[in-house]
Amino acid sequence: MTKFVRRLQKIGSSHMVSLPKEWVDANGLHKSSQVELDVSNDAIYIRTARQYRPARELVISYPLPAEENITADITGGYLLGYDAITISSQGNIPSEDRERVRNSMRRLVGMEIIEEDSSRIRVQFLLDASTVSPDRILKRISSIAMGMFNDVLASLISGDRTNLKTLHNRDLEVNRQYFLLVRLIRSILVDTRPAHAFNLENIDILDYRLAASLLENGGDTIVELGRAILHMDGIVGDLRRIYEAARNLENIANKTVDSFVNHDRMLAIEAIALHREYQESLSALRASGDPPPSVEYMDLIYMFERVGKSWADIVDLVKPIYSKS
Repeated sequence: MTKFVRRLQKIGSSHMVSLPKEWVDANGLHKSSQVELDVSNDAIYIRTARQYRPARELVISYPLPAEENITADITGGYLLGYDAITISSQGNIPSEDRERVRNSMRRLVGMEIIEEDSSRIRVQFLLDASTVSPDRILKRISSIAMGMFNDVLASLISGDRTNLKTLHNRDLEVNRQYFLLVRLIRSILVDTRPAHAFNLENIDILDYRLAASLLENGGDTIVELGRAILHMDGIVGDLRRIYEAARNLENIANKTVDSFVNHDRMLAIEAIALHREYQESLSALRASGDPPPSVEYMDLIYMFERVGKSWADIVDLVKPIYSKS
């Protein structure tokens, strides 16, 4: 990015500043061209008034270098916001790599194979951008992860661990939604129009990326927790007490995500207080019991605490309210 410095000029009651000739020429602008101005607290962003963003395309030459793999390359192109990715070869693309491409499509929301022959595979992002927004995606990630958590929690008192066997597959959907949000965020950094449509500042974009990462890690922890319960042999402690201590997490998670997407500090303060109670209830289980709790029981408590922390760290991102001096 090239930096230019200009002095303001006052003409009548207006202030004016000239645009760099290099930028004007490079974008084919002239005397009557329109430009768009995006205004934030201390900055103005000027860009050409294009109605549509041109499609971004990536071509992957096959065969790949030995250190690369087709799945990572496609995923990387998706996360960078490319609209179309073409795998092109001078010869035939082997069936095993074709299957890897198909498996990649299952992991990437909105990406579909639209053309294929023996030496070429073209995939394209077909999801309508107007239906995708960071707040919807984040709420969906939280909802899926919390559904997984509730099944883990229910298994503590029901003894039915059937649903725990599906947690890994459900976590894959968390990962899919996380990838979609990362793609959207990176696309916004390239073309800021969506950011203004969603009323997002730069700091909000970064916070969404962090919040999504925390929930994605939370999903992984829930899978780990479910696996631990699934493989428990015998009684490791009073599981009902863990259930009672942790059953309010869904309410805490909903308040957390709502406070984050709505910038609602008062709701965030409520969520913080509830999470503190959640942590205290779990911590009390460590010090209770005679004889002392088993190692397996302590490990379960620790994992429940880790799950709660994923949402607790999100609520910390909600901006505090500062009194005006």
